[in-house]
Amino acid sequence: MQRLGMLTPSSNTVLEPVSAELLRGLPGVSLHFARFRVTEIALDSAALGQFDPEPMLAAAELLSHAKVDCITWNGTSASWLGLDTDRRLIDAIERRTGVRATTCVLTMADTLRRHGMSRIALVTPYTDDVQARIAATLGTEGFRVVSERHLGIRDNFSFGLVSREALDAMVADVAAERPDAIVVLCTNLAGADQVPAWEARHGVPMLDSVALSLAGALDACGVDRAALAPKGWLFGKG
Repeated sequence: MQRLGMLTPSSNTVLEPVSAELLRGLPGVSLHFARFRVTEIALDSAALGQFDPEPMLAAAELLSHAKVDCITWNGTSASWLGLDTDRRLIDAIERRTGVRATTCVLTMADTLRRHGMSRIALVTPYTDDVQARIAATLGTEGFRVVSERHLGIRDNFSFGLVSREALDAMVADVAAERPDAIVVLCTNLAGADQVPAWEARHGVPMLDSVALSLAGALDACGVDRAALAPKGWLFGKG
C-alpha cells in the first residue's frame, strides 16, 4: 500500500472527495490529509501570512506519523508567491520529516516544460490583483498567459461553490485562443471530472490543479498512473 499525504487548506471542501474519486480503480493507494489555516486568497499581509512555512511544516510532520510515502502541498500559493517558495517548502518538508515532498504548482511547471508548453490559458476564481500576480509569476518561469478568466472571489470556501456551468463557460472562453494547455488553477474548484469532456470538446490538454497534485504524488511514490488515463491527458500522456 502506497500512502499519499496531502497538505490541505483548512477551508477547502473539494480536493479530498475529488482526489478520492480520481483514484477510484487504482488499487494499492490511499490518501491521507492534514489541514492548516487558509480562509482567503489575497495579497495583503494577513492573507499572505497564511502560507508562512511553519504551520505547513507542522501539518507535514503530523502526516509523517501515518508513515506516508510522500507529502504533497495540494494548493497553488506558489503561483502568486513565486515558485521558489514551493522549492524551499519541499526542502524543508523533506528535512523535517524524511519523506519525499511534491507540490501542485511545481508539478504543473514540470509538466508544461516537459511537453514544451509555453502558451497557457488560465482559469481561476481569484481577484484581479491575484490573477495579475499569477500571470507575472508564471512569466518569470517562461510561461505566457495568452488567455484568462477569473471570478473575483476572495473567500476560499466560496471557491468550492463555483458551478459546473460557470467553469464550463470559462474553459470555453479561454480555449478559443488555442493555447498549448489550459490550467484550472485552484484546488478548491471542482473541475477534474469535466476534464475528459473539455479535452474532447476543445482539443486542448487540461491541467486541473487537484489532478496535478495527485499526479505529482503518484510519480513521487513510483505508482504507475496509466490506469487513470481515461480521466485526462495528464494521467495518460502528461
